[in-house]
Amino acid sequence: MKRGAFNTLAFLSFATVLVSSCGNSGNGYLTGVEGRKNWYQEDPYGMVYIPMGSFNMGPSDQDATFGVTSQSKTVSMPAYYMDQTEITNNEYRQFVNWVRDSIARRIIGEENEDFLLTTDEYGNDYPSPYLNWEEDFRYDDEDYREALEVMYLPENERFYGRKEFDTRKFLYEYWWIDYQAAAKRGNRPQGLKDRSVFIRRETTHIYPDTLAWVHDFTYSYNEPLTNMYFWHPGYDDYPVVGVSWKQARAFCIWRTNLRNGFLYTENESYEQNYRLPTESEWEYAARGGLDLSPYPWGGPYIRNNVGCFLGNFKPLRGNYIDDGGLTTLRADSYNPNNYGLFCMAGNVAEWTSNAYDESAYNFMHDNSPDYVYEAKPDDPIALKRKVIRGGSWKDVAYFLQTSSRTYEYQDTAKCYIGFRCVISYIGRDKNDEAE
Repeated sequence: MKRGAFNTLAFLSFATVLVSSCGNSGNGYLTGVEGRKNWYQEDPYGMVYIPMGSFNMGPSDQDATFGVTSQSKTVSMPAYYMDQTEITNNEYRQFVNWVRDSIARRIIGEENEDFLLTTDEYGNDYPSPYLNWEEDFRYDDEDYREALEVMYLPENERFYGRKEFDTRKFLYEYWWIDYQAAAKRGNRPQGLKDRSVFIRRETTHIYPDTLAWVHDFTYSYNEPLTNMYFWHPGYDDYPVVGVSWKQARAFCIWRTNLRNGFLYTENESYEQNYRLPTESEWEYAARGGLDLSPYPWGGPYIRNNVGCFLGNFKPLRGNYIDDGGLTTLRADSYNPNNYGLFCMAGNVAEWTSNAYDESAYNFMHDNSPDYVYEAKPDDPIALKRKVIRGGSWKDVAYFLQTSSRTYEYQDTAKCYIGFRCVISYIGRDKNDEAE
């Protein structure tokens, strides 16, 4: 071996030993930030995984209504998780109780600082706002009792003298970032450095409109559902209704803070935000991998091979009970589609995040299509339309098709519209060796 070659080999060996002995220094080499934890995506509780893929978004059958609001378009979708069922009354009640108890803590905190919440730099509250109303409050304490009176209906509004919460005061304050505005040319950090202008603050009344069962229909006796549907344990597993688009979005933001607040206490990395699905995400999930099928269960028919209906809708010109239901049913009724999602057709229609435009398919991108518009209070009513999908217990079969799209106004609440959440998958695809 030549002497020069020997010296080179010796130098490389020395360098290798030196680098390996330098720990985090990397000996000046680019090694990336060391000491970071390994992270794996945990399947969110109550959600199912939707793999990335492409599909033909749009009609799989004739346009029976001649609405001409969609066209067949090949699009590609990233991976995400979606709630296995529509959000139920009991799940939404967890949100309502959180808001109620937070209000109570602020009121009592003026008398006793032990009840006050501490908010960290990430907006998480400590301790948990939830209260045990039988144990945490001393009702024999006149100061507590008097302070909490503002949370209840005034005496002149009580029915048979019942002391009930005034749910009109259940207001949830939240913030969100307007990425669309921030991304506009001229608004980026190079031109506008104060990011606070893109942080939107909103306050939303969060209790469901239980009167929707009455005001949505004329000359129909639905008072029993107004009286019991949201709060009675017999309806715990039924989909929540009477929730507006803004209330549904507020729930998603609260759910994100609930989860990430827990992760923060465990010193774990945050997860993606819970949110309403885009209509492309909704349709892709509803199809369950059956690209050309007009219904989530596959095939062109709404009955199985023994003649039973496969969803909860309005069959046979008003014979509501022929499918097994009269109005809503449990959120896990009927068989799930191939992704494991229940009631993607029928039961209740579902809010999506998208604004409704008849020509949206013509200008939306083919990579994870999305169209949003944040309507202002004084905007024309047409700009407040949001896409709903899936059809409901009061709709005919056409609206159960995976490609059928219609709308409702974002500030309205209906007894036939609910919602479910999605959360984006962090990474390319689950169990993908390329990651």
